[in-house]
Amino acid sequence: MNGPEIHISFAPELGLFVAAPRRHRRTALATDGVSTLGHVVESLGAPLTEVGALLVNGAPVAPSHVPAAGEDVEVRGVQRPQEVPGAPLRFLLDVHLGTLARRLRLLGVDAAYESEDIGDAALAAQSARERRVMLSRDRGLLRRRELWAGAYVYSHRPDDQLRDVLERFAPPLAPWTRCTACNGRLTEADKDTVRERLEHGTRRTYDVFAQCTACDRVYWRGAHHARLDAIVRAALRDFGDAAA
Repeated sequence: MNGPEIHISFAPELGLFVAAPRRHRRTALATDGVSTLGHVVESLGAPLTEVGALLVNGAPVAPSHVPAAGEDVEVRGVQRPQEVPGAPLRFLLDVHLGTLARRLRLLGVDAAYESEDIGDAALAAQSARERRVMLSRDRGLLRRRELWAGAYVYSHRPDDQLRDVLERFAPPLAPWTRCTACNGRLTEADKDTVRERLEHGTRRTYDVFAQCTACDRVYWRGAHHARLDAIVRAALRDFGDAAA
């Protein structure tokens, strides 16, 4: 680019996305004089889903601002907890985040999940159509203009992924109210009603059941309950127990 030169700096948490020379200091950048600041920031590697305030000479501007010569630009990260206005807070997760999706559902968080790779365009369209926050580690997906809202998942580890999403968005938690398989709502189920769907050992050992109102899956406090309960207890301890 041979247009107006600006100076730009990124918040430390955005260092993951930008080239090493721009991570810890203010640097010069030649622009083309017509591109918006949002386009400039994304061209340097930072998805706008991860960008909070954009300041030009200390004053906030919109991503549509076209930088002029000599401007000093500060790119900040998103504020936490992050508000997502315009719809009930709910999520859409891509094919690589199945464990995170099941853990969010375990906590009663509305989390749609695609178990097959349907492509970035379809995911972005679903995010817009259903007004869901797209959660992904795919930076290209998070740059798609069709997205209603999105967020980068910073860790590979499910424990850290869950903490990151809960800290960033502070969704209301209502554990044990959603089907971890399909995201449907759970309701109490009478043992006699679901008896024919249970193994003999389960019928003999357990008396309390829940059933999904969408896919009819039956739940009880089986062998994995202690591990799941530990996840729930940790989330409630650290992020509250507001009802959905």
